[in-house]
Amino acid sequence: MLCYNQKKVDKGDGSVLETNLTSDKVAMQTREFNLIRQLRPNLSKAVYHTSLSLPYTDSLSDKKFTDLAREYLEGMGFNDNQYIIYKHLDQDHSHVHIVANRVMFSGDVVSDSHDYKRSEAIVRKLELKYNLTILKESKESNVLSKGEIEKCLRTGEAPERLELQRIINEIIKHNLSIFDFEKKLKEKKVNVKLNASQEGKISGISFEYKGKTYKGSQVNRNLSWNKLKIKLYEQNRVDPVILKNTGRIKENQQEARRVRNTSEPNSFNYSQKPKTDLGENPGTEKVNKPRLRRRR
Repeated sequence: MLCYNQKKVDKGDGSVLETNLTSDKVAMQTREFNLIRQLRPNLSKAVYHTSLSLPYTDSLSDKKFTDLAREYLEGMGFNDNQYIIYKHLDQDHSHVHIVANRVMFSGDVVSDSHDYKRSEAIVRKLELKYNLTILKESKESNVLSKGEIEKCLRTGEAPERLELQRIINEIIKHNLSIFDFEKKLKEKKVNVKLNASQEGKISGISFEYKGKTYKGSQVNRNLSWNKLKIKLYEQNRVDPVILKNTGRIKENQQEARRVRNTSEPNSFNYSQKPKTDLGENPGTEKVNKPRLRRRR
């Protein structure tokens, strides 16, 4: 973990906010960690690594972010331990990585029992103290798979699915049309795919992010098409039938306006089929199956 984070610093994509280690070289830092670890030689998992991220809409000075990270460590029981706090600069949102030795200078070990629940409680308190956007309770998020958790621990990177969920939730807060929704997501390098039934009605939505495609419900159950369309349609009164040709939102915008203009005021025409053919056969499209401020 030290090597991974130091590479970010060396590339100019990160910095060290605070540490109580004496060296700034990975080899010497590792030696310092191992020296204390020898107090508990049979401990299999001696290094604690976590990440704290801010929403895209929030920001903190380096000093406040350092204070927040230190308070988080103390809340988790790391009162007398070696630690180093890194800030990464390679994402749209501010985030820090914390690497700490579970073995205390006294030889005691910081417990990792129920650390996820304890972390959730501490994060909620820190959100309030530092006037940050309150994250919804984790029960509203999909549970990470074992593979996602292992990859996060191995690489130190946030699971792509959680990143995608955060991006979508930030954008959907605003009163956007389906077209602007797609445009804003593309700005975040997220592609939208609308799946249509043979009748021409939208039957689902999927998102492509970092080379992977997820159904809306896979990102979060509240981002399934049946739930997502309520926000979009109630805000903009868009008829789903006009979006028959999936994944081509911009090209359907003109047809959407035409249908609205020819319909009676304040009424829907769900049986109306589009008269333009963009060259796709409905129903044949394949969909590949593939918040927490803290990530482990």
